[in-house]
Amino acid sequence: MMRFHARNIVRWMVALILVFCYTLLVLLWQDDRSQWSKDGDSVVVVDAAATKTREVPFQERAPRSIQDDVANQNDILKIVSSNRHTAKDSVGQYGYNNKTQSTTGLDDLFISVKTTKSFHQSRLNIILKTWFVLAREQTYFFSDSDDLVLNSKTRGHFINTNCSSSHNRKALCCKMSVEFDTFLESSKKWFCHFDDDNYVNVPRLLKLLQEYNPQEDWYLGKPSIRSPLEIISRHDKQKNVSFWFATGGAGFCISRALALKMLPIASGGKFISIGEKIRLPDDVTMGYIIEHILKKNLTVVDLFHSHFEPMKFLKQDSFVEQISFSYSRFGHEMNALQIDGFDEKRDPTRFLSLHCHLFPNFSFCPS
Repeated sequence: MMRFHARNIVRWMVALILVFCYTLLVLLWQDDRSQWSKDGDSVVVVDAAATKTREVPFQERAPRSIQDDVANQNDILKIVSSNRHTAKDSVGQYGYNNKTQSTTGLDDLFISVKTTKSFHQSRLNIILKTWFVLAREQTYFFSDSDDLVLNSKTRGHFINTNCSSSHNRKALCCKMSVEFDTFLESSKKWFCHFDDDNYVNVPRLLKLLQEYNPQEDWYLGKPSIRSPLEIISRHDKQKNVSFWFATGGAGFCISRALALKMLPIASGGKFISIGEKIRLPDDVTMGYIIEHILKKNLTVVDLFHSHFEPMKFLKQDSFVEQISFSYSRFGHEMNALQIDGFDEKRDPTRFLSLHCHLFPNFSFCPS
């Protein structure tokens, strides 16, 4: 009888332990799910008239260009009025082996260029001939396929991300994720992203970065919209999330101190997950992480330029002070710099002419 009673006690104890373990696992699982769903910031683009918006001297990035594939979702994105952010409150120091006010040299830069297989010939050759020569050891190209010729020309600085060649949100975030992780694996102080339709004025970029301390939190770039994005949470319709982002088409730079703060949030593919969560492309996701999650503001640098701007309004005598340039084609009309130099048939992007204007001693420049 006593043995039977003891067996029952053991059974009840085992059952209680199992129930306790199951309950604990459920609680942990729910807590893990809630970690990134407290805001539930998912968005779609809708027409919304912004009031008291800041005037900008270029074409605003159309809401559709921010995200083409979110129109069938059930959340709301609005462009709303707000004061422009600047990052004057940034702090944070990390273990560098140099002085607090560290000097920045060219070797401290990690420059990434996002591209795709279909643009290897049409876009990259002009870059390799011009500004890449000025930052050969610092510049890496991130594509979606192998290219032995380009890998040889760049001396091994051509990286196949194995991401999709599509131009959708997930493919863009995938490439940015690889760019960011590759920077983290380096010892560089600055991560600067550009697109394959950018010309980068390398000396001016370096001069800009020398004005900032990489041991502090800096997010440098230029927005392509007049006001910050505001997201209405799907889980709390009374809660809004507002943030600026630097458009990737103009280029942006992030200090290593800030990148290290992003590491637990965005490294190892987590960047892609956040992009999927908010249903927005790579440059917007970057702004969301930095401005909303980390509460670090974008410092606006008007010297970055994207194809959303009419390039013809940039004055030739100011080119030496600009950091990045771009171009685009709309039908038969070319949005490119107005500059003296090579004829348009040989130099439709005007990058050859620009390079010879800035660096006239290159061998292909007219004497």
